[in-house]
Amino acid sequence: MLGGGVAHAAAPVSAAMPQAAPTGPLGGILQPGKGPILGKHYVPARPDEVRWGYVPAVGSEPVLRMRSGETVTIDAVSHEGILEDQGRDPVEYFASHGVSRDKVLDDVVAIAADYSRTTRNFDVDGPHVVTGPVHVDGAEPGDVLEVQMLSMLPRVPYGVVSSRHGKGALPRLPGGAVPAGITMDEIMPPVETDGRDTGDPTHYGNVSTFTPVRSQAKGTLTGVLPAGRSGEVVFPLDPFMGMMGVAFASADALTAPELNSIPPTLGGGNIDINLLGVGSRFYLPVFAEGALFYIGDPHMAMGNGEVALTAMEGSLRGTFRLTVHKPGSPDVPSVSYTYPFVETPQAWVPVGLSDPDGSQNGQVNDLDIAMRRAVVNALDFLEHDLGMDRAVAYAYLSAAANFEISQVVDRTVGVHGVIQKAHFIDLDS
Repeated sequence: MLGGGVAHAAAPVSAAMPQAAPTGPLGGILQPGKGPILGKHYVPARPDEVRWGYVPAVGSEPVLRMRSGETVTIDAVSHEGILEDQGRDPVEYFASHGVSRDKVLDDVVAIAADYSRTTRNFDVDGPHVVTGPVHVDGAEPGDVLEVQMLSMLPRVPYGVVSSRHGKGALPRLPGGAVPAGITMDEIMPPVETDGRDTGDPTHYGNVSTFTPVRSQAKGTLTGVLPAGRSGEVVFPLDPFMGMMGVAFASADALTAPELNSIPPTLGGGNIDINLLGVGSRFYLPVFAEGALFYIGDPHMAMGNGEVALTAMEGSLRGTFRLTVHKPGSPDVPSVSYTYPFVETPQAWVPVGLSDPDGSQNGQVNDLDIAMRRAVVNALDFLEHDLGMDRAVAYAYLSAAANFEISQVVDRTVGVHGVIQKAHFIDLDS
């Protein structure tokens, strides 16, 4: 909750951040309906509860209705291992990496096999498997939906990191063009053969890197990759949903009945901010009755930028508290009535997107635009919510805040600011 508009108030935006729930050790294979289900409600990721490559539109039929303030556990399925360039057969794909059938999720197998619902164009459709939407009673356009991250449980002991031509930070552009700043030899993955003239995505030259999960001392989970010269690189997992959002666009305003899952929008979606792990909150402006909340793109770990195209992708089971706030509520940042906003126990995190409408009028991936919007949103928050003089706030941001690249791979690129709460001292205390 905000500190009554007092300048330099020490109070957080919200009254109390959620306590972190376990992310490890890995508690076995979390098949649908099996293992810990911590929320009052549960949404599995069966074919009838998901969309593949698209997110719900305003007016979409919900898979669950719940009250504001209640908790819900939602299964998220990773798209890695089921995409067309990987053969669309997860049992066969993961078997090639030594994974037995009992360690492949049943909902993953069902979604990959359900051609009646998931006829796809690999070059056009989004890759993500999207679970939802969830209708939250009382949510109306103009409200804010607060999403509290209560738990993120890995469902399997492995993930995949993929790099695909035409994507990522070092892409080959349409027509074979080379982007400014690099040479043809520096494109990743290395250009050997295109294969697009075959119509078979398995010949596109894409590279997917299987990444096992290892449990360390005290239950810490790590990803493991070969480091060369017979060594390993071991890095900590920090699970979060790369995609969380509410319905943003109306179906009759689109050429297709739903919105492609790749670009994030003002309704969130494929936001890819790695601070959205357990203990964080995500504030989303509401555009549809019931908000229509959805998740997808589960990440086990991701570095800022997500440069290779994907994070370490791996299926997760998330538990969330969904709370509706009406206009003027002091319990949410004022910026969040018009723009997504993140909060962690340590920081306030204003967000900037290069094309907040989700690239509907052509791809806009200029990081300068995203940076400017993140700075403006940070200034608005500091001025209107914490009572800072705007010029002083601008000086503070330059002296002590960090602006980080969320991702550069989702058509609409993102930047987020990190404003440390510890910097703000209540002089009256």
